[in-house]
Order: sequence, then structure tokens, then C-alpha cells
Amino acid sequence: MPDYQTVEPTVTFKPLSASQKWDLAFKETVDPFNLATAVMTAGFSQAGNQTPKYGEGGIAYGQRFAAAVADGATQNFFSAGVLANLLHQDPRYYRMGPKAGILKRAAYSVSRLAVARQDSGKSAFNASGLGGMALGIAASNIYYPSASVHGCVMAERLITTLTGGVTGNLMSEFIPDIQERFLAKTFLGKWFHMNAAERD
Repeated sequence: MPDYQTVEPTVTFKPLSASQKWDLAFKETVDPFNLATAVMTAGFSQAGNQTPKYGEGGIAYGQRFAAAVADGATQNFFSAGVLANLLHQDPRYYRMGPKAGILKRAAYSVSRLAVARQDSGKSAFNASGLGGMALGIAASNIYYPSASVHGCVMAERLITTLTGGVTGNLMSEFIPDIQERFLAKTFLGKWFHMNAAERD
């Protein structure tokens, strides 16, 4: 699971430069975990010719996979790249950490969908994150088949994307705890540790 966007509570706040925000958007797009997610998303969509409705067969699956990658890429482009720079917002997730209670941390994770950190360090409405989601979904009308280009599909995708955002925040908040407790001495645990060291 990629963890480029997570900042540990022990790390002194330092805003990202414009190029670092673009680098984050790129890493999130090409990370193997996210590409594997696109493989699975395309597989679920293929069953029963669900949205996007490219049809059946191998070519249709390839189109679904490409669309899933493009969905993530456009949202990262608009959120962490364009809007984060224009609005001077930090696209990363700042962990509350294990010193707080589980329910408090869960509520905090959900709230980060609407609350972002400015480059100044102050909290603000997460216009870059939510705006990037909306723009990415709108951009999909360019490459989705006509049968999947209408308001109901866009509304469903917005709900799915918001749910995914909350899930991602919860994972960023709690996965490091699970890693520390259960996986510290395994290969996976060492991989997580190396990722954390890179971020710091």
C-alpha cells in the first residue's frame, strides 16, 4: 500500500514545494498498489458489463483497466498537482497517531476529507482534495463510453470516490499501528519501515 501522502505526528511541519506536490501526484498514480487496484476495479466492472460500459471480452477489459488508471491519474493531477498549488494546500494526510483514542482518531480521519492543511500550516476547507475528485470525475466523460456518460453515473462515482477517500484516510491512520504491532519483523514490516524513513 502506498504511503507517500502520510505525515507522521513526530515530523516537524514543512510545506511541500510546487515540484514536490507534482511528484506526489505522479507517485500516487504509478504506484504498483494503485495499479493493482485498477486491475481489480476493471475486473469487477467487467462482470455484467458494469460502468464504464465498454462491453465484454479482452479488449473491453483493457479499456476498463485504462479507464481506471486514468480515473486515478486525473484526480491526482487536479488534487495534488493543479489545485494544491493554486490554493496553496498540502495534499498529504497528517496522522493523529496512537496517543489519541481509536474513536477520536477515526473521527479525525473522516473529517480530513473536508479539512486540509494550508502551506502556512493552518487548517482550511479541503477545496483541492474535493475539487480534484469532482474535476477528475468530470474529465472521465472524455473517455467513458456514451452509455456511461450521464448524471447518475457521475453521482455514483462521486459517492464511491468519497468512500474511497475516507477508507484511505483510515488506512493511513491505523495501518502503521498494525504494522508496528504485528508485522515489524516481517518483510512487509521492513518495507513499510523503509517507506516511512523515505517520507521523513
